[in-house]
Amino acid sequence: MALRKLAGQTLVYGLSSILGRLLNYLLVPLYTRVFMPEEYGVVTEMYAYVTFLIILFTYGMETAFFRFTQKGNEEKVYGTALTSLFFSSIILSGALVLFSNSIAELLHYPGKGIYITWFAIILAADAITSIPFARLRQQERPLRFAMLKLFNIGSNILLNLFFILLCPYLLKTGNHTWVEQIYDPNMGVGYVFISNLIASLLTMLFLLPEIRSVKFSFDKILWKQMMIYSLPLLVAGFAGMINETLDRILLKYLLPDSVNALAELGIYGAAYKLSIFMTLFIQTFRYAVEPFYFSQADKKDSRETYAKVMGLFTMAGAFIFLGVMVFIDIVKYFIGPAYFSGLDVVPILLLANLFLGIFFNLSIWYKLENKTRYGAWLAIFGAIITIVLNILLIPSMGYMGAAWTTLACYTSMMLLSWYLGQKHYPIPYPTGRMIFYVFFALALVMLRNLIVDNLQPALSINILIGIGLCLLFALPAWKMESPKKIVP
Repeated sequence: MALRKLAGQTLVYGLSSILGRLLNYLLVPLYTRVFMPEEYGVVTEMYAYVTFLIILFTYGMETAFFRFTQKGNEEKVYGTALTSLFFSSIILSGALVLFSNSIAELLHYPGKGIYITWFAIILAADAITSIPFARLRQQERPLRFAMLKLFNIGSNILLNLFFILLCPYLLKTGNHTWVEQIYDPNMGVGYVFISNLIASLLTMLFLLPEIRSVKFSFDKILWKQMMIYSLPLLVAGFAGMINETLDRILLKYLLPDSVNALAELGIYGAAYKLSIFMTLFIQTFRYAVEPFYFSQADKKDSRETYAKVMGLFTMAGAFIFLGVMVFIDIVKYFIGPAYFSGLDVVPILLLANLFLGIFFNLSIWYKLENKTRYGAWLAIFGAIITIVLNILLIPSMGYMGAAWTTLACYTSMMLLSWYLGQKHYPIPYPTGRMIFYVFFALALVMLRNLIVDNLQPALSINILIGIGLCLLFALPAWKMESPKKIVP
């Protein structure tokens, strides 16, 4: 019954997350057709910095909230976490605004300090709302959670369409003075950031019932306990973001052709988006499985449950990898033709993200054992690999070096986490089946490439080949992971 409940919540979280992210993903075809690669490179770089800063703004408090609500007194834990994030966000965002022009100069965007100010407000709003969103998950209210997430994404999409498509169209087709008052054609990619800003503020407004549901309270002793638990997660989060996004920051500085560096960054960033199907799956899974894992911790068969979930996760992830790659001739049109030169990184990044998802599942052992320092050390280990290999490979291999570095990092972290987990908190993972799923999917992709490269079939035949290969994977996988075996 526990796995059925997890499946049901994953479905709700998944539909909202997948639908929302896919809708948001539709902005990528827009961006890659409206903006030149060097312009889209600005978007890629700015959001790479944001992923680092949101870790600083939230400092692991979301996971600490889940952990400490297990001990009772949910209201006190919620109030303390929310109060802490509220005041820290005000201080951090205020510092960014104060030094916005200097930061913009440092990033080689002179005169664009307003970008930093916008992102400071976005980060503050997103950090403050992270705890109300976590509480919705903890209270098992996935519908409310899903509606608000979809609202955030939907409003961001509509604002992008308004500023990037509708306003330029109205200016060209008639005398619309009201458009001239709110729209500046020279703003360019700035409207991507403005849309995000408005959407984040609107979402915080709609979360006011959750924010005001308890009095702002602050338990100093509880806060210290939560910080001791969460600070290693902050370190792990920073190191994790190094692993995930440092390549998009370093590319501009390490590529030998500095003139075209932003264009190369834009191409890599767009190609990276084609791994969205894997990241969507992982994110959706995380929303449901993290509170689920904690809720199962005290049950007798918890470790067997974790093992079953891992087998299912690996099977689904390998199938997604296979599906994207056998239909890559269709999937590639999600980005503009000017970005097709980056398609070679897609299989590498898909596999890397699959291993990241497995690593996330493996990480449950140190969270349950209150040994979050191991998460920090694992992430730091990966960060060292990321920094060293990016510095070594990007100058000679360009963004392909960045992709291979990502795969090397997540593979190493996954293997080391498995080793440590089996030593400190043994879980009977179906390791043989997991390896089979990954290598079987790889073999089928290689078979597909061999057939297509030699026969060069029409697109319709290519699609049929892809369907056949997916069925060839699904049949034995379904037999090994049949419902009778996985649902207690």
